[in-house]
Amino acid sequence: MSQMLVGIDVSLKSHHVQFMAGDGASLASFSVANDQNGADTLIKRMLVTAEKGQLNQIKVGMEATSNLGWHLAHYLREQLQGYEPDIQSHIYVLNARKVARFKKGYDSLVKNDRIDAWVIADHLRFGRLPIEMKESIQYEALQRLTRTRFHLMKNIARDKTYFLNQVFLKFSGLRQDNP
Repeated sequence: MSQMLVGIDVSLKSHHVQFMAGDGASLASFSVANDQNGADTLIKRMLVTAEKGQLNQIKVGMEATSNLGWHLAHYLREQLQGYEPDIQSHIYVLNARKVARFKKGYDSLVKNDRIDAWVIADHLRFGRLPIEMKESIQYEALQRLTRTRFHLMKNIARDKTYFLNQVFLKFSGLRQDNP
C-alpha cells in the first residue's frame, strides 16, 4: 500500500505543509492560509498529488497546538471521509512534546515552520502514532462543561481558603475550641 504523509505545522495566520512519500522522499512543501480557502487548497493539492503518484493512503499529522489546528483537523476529516473511495485518509493530532522529542533525533535541524512540517511528516513515517482522530463533536460540549466545572471548583476552593485565612487573621485571638 503506497502512502502519502502530510505534515502540517499549524499557526495563527498560515499552515506550512510538507508532503512526503512513504519512503521519505519529499513530494511538496508549501504554505496555505489558516482559513477555509487554504484548507480547500490543501485538500485539492493532496488529492492531485495522491492521484499523480498513484497513492492510495493519506496520513495527515499536525501538532495539538492550542486550538489553532482544531478546525482544520475536523474540516479535513469531514471533507476527506469518503471523498475519494480509492484513497484512504487518516488524521492524527500529535502531542507536541512527543514531536519535539522526535525532532531531537535530528540534532542539526534548525527551528522553522518548513522544518517542523517535515519533522511531523517524518514522525508519521516512523509510526507509533496515537489513535486516529475520531468524530467527537457530541462529546466536546460535555468536555467543555467538565473543564469549566473543574475550573470553577478550583476557584471556589482557592477563594474559600483565602477567606478563611482572612477570618483567622482578624479573629486569631479567639479560642478555636469550644468547651
